This record gives sequence, structure tokens and C-alpha cells, in this order.
Amino acid sequence: MYTPAEGRYDAMQYNRAGRSGLKLPAVSLGLWHNFGETSELETMRDMCRAAFDLGITHFDLANNYGPPYGSAEQNFGRILKADLMPWRDELIISTKAGYDMWPGPYGNWGSRKYLLASLDQSLRRMGLDYVDIFYHHRMDPETPLEETMGALAQAVASGKALYAGLSNYDGERLAEAERILSDLRVPFVINQNRYSIFDRTIENNGLKETSRRLGKGIIAFSPLAQGLLTDRYLNGIPQDSRIRRDGRFLKEAALTAGRLDQIRSLNGLAAERGQTLAEMALRWILKDGDVTSVLIGASSAAQIRVNVRAAAGAGFTPEELQRIDGICGLA
Repeated sequence: MYTPAEGRYDAMQYNRAGRSGLKLPAVSLGLWHNFGETSELETMRDMCRAAFDLGITHFDLANNYGPPYGSAEQNFGRILKADLMPWRDELIISTKAGYDMWPGPYGNWGSRKYLLASLDQSLRRMGLDYVDIFYHHRMDPETPLEETMGALAQAVASGKALYAGLSNYDGERLAEAERILSDLRVPFVINQNRYSIFDRTIENNGLKETSRRLGKGIIAFSPLAQGLLTDRYLNGIPQDSRIRRDGRFLKEAALTAGRLDQIRSLNGLAAERGQTLAEMALRWILKDGDVTSVLIGASSAAQIRVNVRAAAGAGFTPEELQRIDGICGLA
């Protein structure tokens, strides 16, 4: 019988999502890669229990996380039932819809039919009455934004979601969506986007600045650039690496000579700071207060413990930030 650690809230920092009343832990656990049918249920349970014991209250999912689609939500539902459901009111559980989920014209993108049907399916898989945050997972170039935002509004009005979120939007569409959701009086609180030392897209497409201006939070995924921002590839590609096991997310072609030089330089700076490269990369995400939470993936409870310590590490001097930008060719 699982009982969470009594001191689980003692060390974790909780940040307000923009100007909303919702606070998220500085580190959240994403169930993207390692919660499908290819993973062991006991390992997943260990990770979720370790995360909660460390003050990670936010568990992030999507309808198509797996593989196969839906299996991450099913497995998380099993873990909730076995371990975490007595503490449901201490948890923030989020899910999304917007990518391919089921065959035919109604299982993708941003229509009202797809989003609301998907949310119902997600709730059944997890055994929940509601999720805390329901995201539209990506911009839809064809469905009117009013329809998509109206579906998020309906999800909240029905009580099946407490807050609305947007994922993979740019600054311009974010501003348009925020205007609609504000008119509908929907508690839209957060954006989820890829962000790392190597991927500055949200700095360049207006998302980060617009979120700050509108008072919306940001939760950043892929903070380690799918493993590039670690020391894992400095001496070749290990046989058990993600590149070898699953080339969907990180391909060998990404390890160019120039990129490896950047990784080595960043690794050297991290060593000067008394950190590993991964620890420095995680701490960098939270450097300026614009990012509410950094979303980690993990394959073990030990990895979660390391990541939580990293996010609480020392901040950066202006000189260190300038060196990082220079290494990345941005200074």
C-alpha cells in the first residue's frame, strides 16, 4: 500500500502559471515516451511514486501517447487506481488532443467533434471525472479558431476540464486564441512548447514574449533536446541509446561535427558550474521566470531524482548566459 512521503512539499518550488491562481511544480513529469505497452508497469509505478514523493504534482499526458495510442493514459489510469487516487486533489493531471488518434476524418486536428470525443475517451482510459488541464495539441490551419476554442470552452463548462491550455502555438495565433477564450470567460492559463538551449523557437516566433504580455504560463518540453544536451553522445552512439532503439525523435544525422563541438563546449561550461550538461540544460529553462515548469521524461525513478535536483541548482550569471548563446551561435 503506497503512502506518499510526508515531506514531499518541503523542497519543490511551485510557480504560478502566468497571472492565474494555478501553481505548477518547477519540474513536471511527462508520460510521452516511457508509459506505453513497451514499458514495464512496475517501472512506471516506481516513477510516478518517486515523482510525487519529490513534490511533482503535475503529470502530463496526451491521447496518443504510447505506443500504441492511448496506452499511456491507460497505464496511468492503472497507477492512479493502485497508488495515487486517494491524493487526487493534490494532483494536476493534463491531457491533449490535436494529433492523429483514430482513423477517418474525425480523429485529428481541431474540430469540435474530435476534441470533445477525445476528451471523453481520455477520461475513460484514466478512470477520471475530469482533468485539470485540457490542451489543444497543435495549431489547425483549416478549422476556424473560434470552433476549436469553443470546444475548449465546452470542456471547461461541462466540468470535464478545470483549465484550458494550448500547445505548439506561435505568438500570433496565441494572441488570437486568447482573445476568443477571454470573451468566452474560459480559464486559459498555460502554453506547452518545445524549448531548450538548442531550440529557441518560442523566442523567435513570439510565443514567449506574447505569453509574458498576456500573463500566461509556459511549460517546456524536450528540455534536453531529445538527449543531445547530455554527455551521452560525446564518445559515439551507445548501442542502447534512443537513436538505436527509436529513431522517431532523434536521428543520427543530428549529431553533426558542429553540433558535437557545441555539446562539448556546453559540457565544459557545465563542469565549471559543478554540474552535468543535463543538469545545466534543465536549470537554463527556468532561468528568467517566463517558464512555469520544465517537463521531463524519464526511464527510471533515479533519473527523476537527478532532474529534480538539477532544476533547483544555481542560477546563471550574465556572462554564463552570453557564453551559452555564443556557443550556440546566437551571440
